[in-house]
Amino acid sequence: MLKIFIPFFLVLLNMGHLNAQQTKSPNIILFLIDDMGWMDSSVPFGDSVGLLNKQFKTPNLALLAKQGVKFTNAYSNSVCTPTRTSILTGMNVTHHGVTNWTSPVKNNTTDAKDAQFNPAPWKINGVEINSITTYPQILKQAGYYTIHVGKAHWGSAGTPMSNPLNLGFMVNIAGHAAGHPQSYYGKDNYGNIPGKSTYQSVPDLMNYHGSDTNLTEALTLEAIKSLEEPIRLKMPFYLNMAHYAVHVPIQPDVQFYQSYLEEGLDTANAKYASMVASIDKSLGDIMKFLSAKDIANNTIIIFMSDNGGLSLGGARGEIAHVQNLPLRAGKGSMYEGGIRVPMIVKWPEVVKSNSTINQYVIAEDFFPSILAMAGVQNFKTIQKVDGKSFVPLLKNNKITDTNRILVWHYPNKWMNLDGPAINYKSAIRQGKWKLIYDLRNGHKELYNLSNDLGEHIDLSLQQPAKTKQLSILLKDILEKNNAPMPSYKINSKKVEILID
Repeated sequence: MLKIFIPFFLVLLNMGHLNAQQTKSPNIILFLIDDMGWMDSSVPFGDSVGLLNKQFKTPNLALLAKQGVKFTNAYSNSVCTPTRTSILTGMNVTHHGVTNWTSPVKNNTTDAKDAQFNPAPWKINGVEINSITTYPQILKQAGYYTIHVGKAHWGSAGTPMSNPLNLGFMVNIAGHAAGHPQSYYGKDNYGNIPGKSTYQSVPDLMNYHGSDTNLTEALTLEAIKSLEEPIRLKMPFYLNMAHYAVHVPIQPDVQFYQSYLEEGLDTANAKYASMVASIDKSLGDIMKFLSAKDIANNTIIIFMSDNGGLSLGGARGEIAHVQNLPLRAGKGSMYEGGIRVPMIVKWPEVVKSNSTINQYVIAEDFFPSILAMAGVQNFKTIQKVDGKSFVPLLKNNKITDTNRILVWHYPNKWMNLDGPAINYKSAIRQGKWKLIYDLRNGHKELYNLSNDLGEHIDLSLQQPAKTKQLSILLKDILEKNNAPMPSYKINSKKVEILID
């Protein structure tokens, strides 16, 4: 008995010592929204308040921006799972190979059928779990209490990647293989109705079944409950607050819907605005909780969306591709409307309040940045991390790096209708220059984002040297990372990037 008792006693002492040390580490919350566009709030991420900004009332997001720093050039991938995988692994989409959203059904590709191409050999079930080290795993090893709440969507059902508990999270609430909810309504049991439930039925929220509680509200309440334990233990926590909203189905939050109708928005826009307002309330409720627990000054909040706003029309109005103006197009597109997203970081006593960062950053940067915020150094990963920490930018918002290269890659068919820069596109940005490459025919578009944010003026013919330079860089990165590429049906030959 003595041999057992003494080591256990020492473990308790070490845990107490560790907890005492951990109280100095900041808490970190990643507040990740699904499909929220660059213009989908009252907070302007451009030079001025736009007409679309005026449709929304997001006082808590405005408060976060006032207390923190806005990133005007923050980028995701064009659809969700690639972004979420880049955040989780620190790998660029060309590197991790999850180039499209994963189906909840194992071994089921989500690519639409195409007459020209065979599907690219992308990782349809998500990355292999034994090929990566996730940052929640590293945080957990460093003494953080790690919590996931909401949408996961890292892999298909029946794979380890579908369960956040396999990825370094100690708590998982409502995270599974699906990418959107069957219903946002508690009265619908969030989809868990016998005989009617699907893969999209949201798990774990039985206490709210049959109630009037919106899914966004239920997730917020559960997230707040989950924080009580690390606070009691005096452990630093990492909360992955990953809302399903504002992804379809567009179902209005009754708390806010009527007020938007009364202000003159049409039905579609009022429904959507009410969902954004629900997200804003969630942010405010969590911020109020942090203040009530007297831990707000030791908590970092990072706000971001996983891709640009939906712009296909229908769910967000009958006219397509105007929902993210002045950005062109929306979700699924390589134009700015599909990949440029809202991002804010609040870090008390480190980040200058009410400030702006114009340096461009991308989803894979979150991995090294979050670990740097936590003070974790010399970490080891199975995979090579492509991301670059933006912590130096937080401490000095004047830093610029026009040599840095960002790459996006979508060798997939998202839908049967080809839209603006949607389906089989790759893109590269260096400094003010952005090249979009069409994998179907080798067509190239070149834009100067410093004076053409809306990507209206294609300069590829006027700037042949820059077009060629970026084409070579794109080709080299795709080949170096063995990025998935489609092949031609006529001869099974893999598509190659054309330089000239």
